Amino acid sequence: MIVITNPIPVINEIDTIHSLFENGLELLHIRKPDFSETEMNAFLSEIKSDFRQQVVLHSHHQLALASGIHRIHFTEKARIETSEKSLKNWKESGFKLSTSIHQMIDFEELPTVFAYAFFGPVFESISKPKYASDIDFKKALQQRKNDETSLVALGGITADKIKTALKYGFDDVALLGAIWNSNHPIENFKQCKKTDLS
Repeated sequence: MIVITNPIPVINEIDTIHSLFENGLELLHIRKPDFSETEMNAFLSEIKSDFRQQVVLHSHHQLALASGIHRIHFTEKARIETSEKSLKNWKESGFKLSTSIHQMIDFEELPTVFAYAFFGPVFESISKPKYASDIDFKKALQQRKNDETSLVALGGITADKIKTALKYGFDDVALLGAIWNSNHPIENFKQCKKTDLS
């Protein structure tokens, strides 16, 4: 199970991040699109070094190595703008790569350098109300041919939707609104984790 940060700062965010890791979070994607390099560096420095192996950086990839981070994410735009040679170089340098897709055809054509890809919004988004997709995910995933890359459900994921997403054929789920749009982020995470494991 993956958690993605809120794009804008949240009260007690670092404490919540540490608590999520302490409660079994596997991977945290740091998505702060408006952060400058300095702001990102300051944010990363607050995360305990013990957890940095489980952090995935969405922007300012150049900070990864010095911060003890070995996982980087490419948005769809960044993936399209990055040469396959450059992507291979990242992977050969020991980085795990992930990306985002919005159509099944893009997933099928992904270079094998990517360990997994986010695909969504599978359900109506919690963090962006009225944001939904017109894709029939159950049908789309039945046609899946790419077994090299894991597929992660994103968008509207709550404890009661996890089993549905996995039945559609997703390999994993990512939480965002269920954590950051809640007054009980840790309880929500534990509930989702329990559902995921059952």
